[in-house]
Amino acid sequence: MRIATWNVNSVGARLPRLLDWLQTREPDVVALQETKTNEAGFPTAEVEALGYQVMHVGDGRWNGVAVLSRVGLEPVSRQLPGMTEPRYAVADCGGLRTVSVYVPNGRSVDDPHYAYKLEWFAELRRTLDEQDPAQPLVIMGDFNVARTDADVWDIATFSGSTHVTPPEREALESLIDWGLVDVTA
Repeated sequence: MRIATWNVNSVGARLPRLLDWLQTREPDVVALQETKTNEAGFPTAEVEALGYQVMHVGDGRWNGVAVLSRVGLEPVSRQLPGMTEPRYAVADCGGLRTVSVYVPNGRSVDDPHYAYKLEWFAELRRTLDEQDPAQPLVIMGDFNVARTDADVWDIATFSGSTHVTPPEREALESLIDWGLVDVTA
C-alpha cells in the first residue's frame, strides 16, 4: 500500500497541483492538512473522479484535515475528544487505521494556544492508549514540532520559541514511546 501526507496550505489554492499529483503518483491513501476550507468547499467531486473516497473535516479557516483513499474508507472519528478545532480525522482504509493530524502551532510559548497545543498532544496520546496496538496504524500530518535541533536550519534562531521546546518534544516522544515509528528519522 502506498501512503502519503501533504500539508497543502489551502486545498483551493493547490487544487490543480493536488489533482495532478494524485493522478501521477497514485497513492492509495493520503492524509492532507491545512486544507483551509469548510466541508462544503472541499473539492470532493474532483477527487472522487480520480477514484478516491474522501473524508474531510474543516471550518474554513487555517485548519482542516482530510483522508483520501482508493482502497476503501470507513470514517472512525472526526474530532479529537475535548478539542475544539478540526485538526484530526481517522478512517479505516483497506485495513489500515489512518489518522490525519494538523497539530496546533502554539503561536508563542506565552500564548494560551501553546498550552492548548500541549493538551492537544496529551489527548492524542490518551486516544492512542485506547487503540489496539496489534491493528495497523499510521498517523500522518503536520506535528509542528522539530524533533531534534538538526530539524531546523538554525537552532539559535528558534531558541525560546515554539516547535523546539522540551515540552513539545516530550509530547511528540510520548507518541513514539507508544510504539509509533518516525519514518522521517
